[in-house]
Amino acid sequence: MPRQTKLPRKILILGSGALKIGEAGEFDYSGSQAIKAYKEEGIETILVNPNIATNQTSKGLATEVYFLPVTPYFAEKIIAKERPDAIALSFGGQTALNCGVELFKKGILKKYRVSVLGTPVSAIEKTEDRALFNKEMKKIGVYVPRSIACTSKKTAFAAAKKIGYPVIIRAAFALGGKGSGGAWNPKELDDLLDTAFAFSPQVLIEENLKGWKEVEYEVVRDRHDNCVTVCNMENVDPLGIHTGESIVVAPSQTLNNYEYHMLRELSIKVIRHLGIIGECNIQYALDPKSADYRVIEVNARLSRSSALASKATGYPLAFVAAKLGLGYSLPELRNAVTKTTTACFEPALDYLALKIPRWDLDKFKKVSHEITTEMKSVGEVMALGRSFEEVLQKGLRMLQVGLQGFASNERLGITTKNLAHEIAVPTPKRIIAIAEAFKKGWSTAKISKLSGIDPWFLDKMKNIIDMEAELKKKRKNIARKNTAAAEIVLKAKKLGFSDKQIGICVDKSEIEARNLRIAMDIRPVVKQIDTLARGGGSGPALPAGGGDASPYKEGHGFGLRHLCHRLVGRI
Repeated sequence: MPRQTKLPRKILILGSGALKIGEAGEFDYSGSQAIKAYKEEGIETILVNPNIATNQTSKGLATEVYFLPVTPYFAEKIIAKERPDAIALSFGGQTALNCGVELFKKGILKKYRVSVLGTPVSAIEKTEDRALFNKEMKKIGVYVPRSIACTSKKTAFAAAKKIGYPVIIRAAFALGGKGSGGAWNPKELDDLLDTAFAFSPQVLIEENLKGWKEVEYEVVRDRHDNCVTVCNMENVDPLGIHTGESIVVAPSQTLNNYEYHMLRELSIKVIRHLGIIGECNIQYALDPKSADYRVIEVNARLSRSSALASKATGYPLAFVAAKLGLGYSLPELRNAVTKTTTACFEPALDYLALKIPRWDLDKFKKVSHEITTEMKSVGEVMALGRSFEEVLQKGLRMLQVGLQGFASNERLGITTKNLAHEIAVPTPKRIIAIAEAFKKGWSTAKISKLSGIDPWFLDKMKNIIDMEAELKKKRKNIARKNTAAAEIVLKAKKLGFSDKQIGICVDKSEIEARNLRIAMDIRPVVKQIDTLARGGGSGPALPAGGGDASPYKEGHGFGLRHLCHRLVGRI
């Protein structure tokens, strides 16, 4: 495979360090892929990661593993001993990025003649330093939220007064939204500033865009300026909570053609201007009432969204990013998953992938259950399917918190009295509160006004509740196993209903419901996901349930009950 740069002999890879909220499993995935990419080139890999419970620290993967904290102090000692030719900063999350930037600023990398692979540190600083980032975006005419970078409480209060309350507080170089939050008055701002300055010497005060749509794009660029947008994702929850705390669907579902391509072109414009080499994640706020937008932030590294995008599309982002850092171009690289396309080929999806966070807040004393701009989830799952209803139900079951899906659940402490509050205030229970509201006859418009969730998503959720009601209404007819009954059961299956859910609706056990389904000749089908939307052969590793007709099935096809994947178990 042709290249125009000399390969390094030995590479130091900075891992994400100890498990923590907002950073762990997704970076184990990224780091493991990077190590494999380097080993394929015959390069020695030196890994720094104190977490023994990871795949990347397994014996035989990296050439040498140091179970030491990912800090400049220990990194320098390892560099002095191992004398690597290059260092990879993009595969260990915010911890690795911050460590690498410090090594660069202190002159340690220059002292030992260690080059930075992929995105240069100057570009990383432009994405992490909020003042520099805003300045760079204004140079190319890209809109960012009105904001002021502050280094003291005094300047922060003045900035908030100038912008106008409510405001959002963001800490620079912070992980998982730490130190961030929303303030509606000076007193709330004062409390948040104490926390924000504890995490970072620089704090950004910016306009509050709560209620706007949040959209993400995963973009890849090589040193020859070739760019591809691998995947775009849409948060079901509106802006106002951390993207790691939101239900996320890929590809986006409510963007029109103009909005999709506008944001895609902006993503390419931004990554080219910043000079990022490898992969980056770009987050947007999009006004649901117009085409107005803001660039929220750019992550010049592999992120938790990158892990979702890789698994959803079959595009090995971390593997490709590692190769690009070595000097390869996108057209030169073969997609290791599809086997038939180059890395310069954008995936096309004819299915949905849905990510749902997993919270376990009862284990954390005195922690509010309200979901905000700071991450609290300890893991997440991904579900694959043909419809939003199907993936939502699969994902909720996979959380293993006692949910049957979106329908057929107990109230879980939600009463009519506090229903509006549970919908308006984001908590882990909000999704079930929405289901209860639909059962009580609330309209999509009313729930959308309270929650800020797009009516398209709510209409899909209502379809599930309507099907639950239909199953209950026609439970006697369904037991007769006729053609009409089979059509209802098949429709329920395509909406993600499990045998147990159907059994609950028709007053039968799970086994009885399964036997009833089999008697109707309705059977499950497992397929591999096709990342080319049937535009060519592909062989991704993840299976997906088929919800459409297929010549290879017996009876009718539908998505499997637990056909989804745990993306990460962070804690």
